[in-house]
Amino acid sequence: MTVIRVGHLYPDYLNIYADRGNIAVLAERARVRGHELDVRPIGMGMDVPAETIDLFYVGGGQDRDQALVVPDLAAKSDALHEAAAGGAVVLAVCGGYQLLGRSYRDVAGVELPGIGLLPLHTVAGARRMIGDVLLDCPWAGETLAGFENHAGRTLLDEGAEPLGRVISGFGNDGASGHEGCRAGRVYGTYLHGPLLPRNPWFADRLLTEALAHAGLYTELAELPDELERAAHAVSADRARRRGGRI
Repeated sequence: MTVIRVGHLYPDYLNIYADRGNIAVLAERARVRGHELDVRPIGMGMDVPAETIDLFYVGGGQDRDQALVVPDLAAKSDALHEAAAGGAVVLAVCGGYQLLGRSYRDVAGVELPGIGLLPLHTVAGARRMIGDVLLDCPWAGETLAGFENHAGRTLLDEGAEPLGRVISGFGNDGASGHEGCRAGRVYGTYLHGPLLPRNPWFADRLLTEALAHAGLYTELAELPDELERAAHAVSADRARRRGGRI
């Protein structure tokens, strides 16, 4: 049995839209393969054990919650950069995704500094972008389905790689056709749902990379995933019926 050490950043602040469910999915999919998830909350004022965490997770939050964690996140920036450079996996959803970029300007025009772990910045717009989303991820040969609800318009730097191309939905900004961002083992996305129950291939990719960081290089055994595939199909169908971007 391999223990996968997970650092859950700010679970008391960045925890809306049932995104804690992503941790539950990782734990169960690890368990049935004989591995264990050791989830450690990393809150305000706590050190980041950069060398010992295999996967970092940060969820979404309201603007006020993001503003509350920004000073503490800045203090953790060097350790998180060190961890990512050392091969740790990072998954950030919505508000967490925005804070992994260089900056986020909220609806009041207040500029919140990010930590620059992803090559992007975000500016809030007047209209929220809400609904089911379907992405094509050619780097994986798969699709991702989820639900978005954000006012932020996230702009990737030139040459940055999106997590996926928008088939239906708004994505990062409602115009570029991109959603999310990936850089090495760092992944950011607006997709809630939560994301991983309806996209088991992505959960397994995160687990495989986290296991590699823990020193176990292996292919995970296949799981039946009938319910997961059905959930993906329902979400994908809703997204296709919804249509395109702004």
